[in-house]
Amino acid sequence: MTRLAMLGVTMSLLLAAGAHANTTVTAQAASPPAATAQGQGELRISRAGAQPSARGSADYFTGSVRVDMLFQPTAPSRMSGGNVTFEPGARSAWHTHPLGQVLVVTAGMGWVQRESGPVEEMRSGDVIWIPPGLRHWHGATATTGVTHIALIEALDGEAVNWLEQVSDEQYRR
Repeated sequence: MTRLAMLGVTMSLLLAAGAHANTTVTAQAASPPAATAQGQGELRISRAGAQPSARGSADYFTGSVRVDMLFQPTAPSRMSGGNVTFEPGARSAWHTHPLGQVLVVTAGMGWVQRESGPVEEMRSGDVIWIPPGLRHWHGATATTGVTHIALIEALDGEAVNWLEQVSDEQYRR
């Protein structure tokens, strides 16, 4: 077994064991060392529960929403990720993302809508790509909660442009 594969197995075992602290592991490139630093550096593991949960701000959400940040961008990457749980009837405000967004639905059933489009159902296992600049909202159905992982990239430090709340009329159509 290669050193990289052994590292992967070890990390899987640590995660399964339920360790709850942040860990830094020295990683080695999969290929022989080259004259560049590409593939060299620290591998970071953010343990579940290492960051406190937060309530979704009433400025950006309607209803009961919990946000668990999974990771912040680490340069040169601009990507961050969060686990977002919407209770029945909860939803985001209208918003856009300068570089788009990916939603990975992990539990329940919810709705997502682009401006002037139909309300679309999203279920556990679905992956939704929202293009850059597309005005949209997402959240739970009126009777069923939903949880998704939201992956976004920041452009010049901005990852989201929040707009007005989704009205009850817009939500129910």
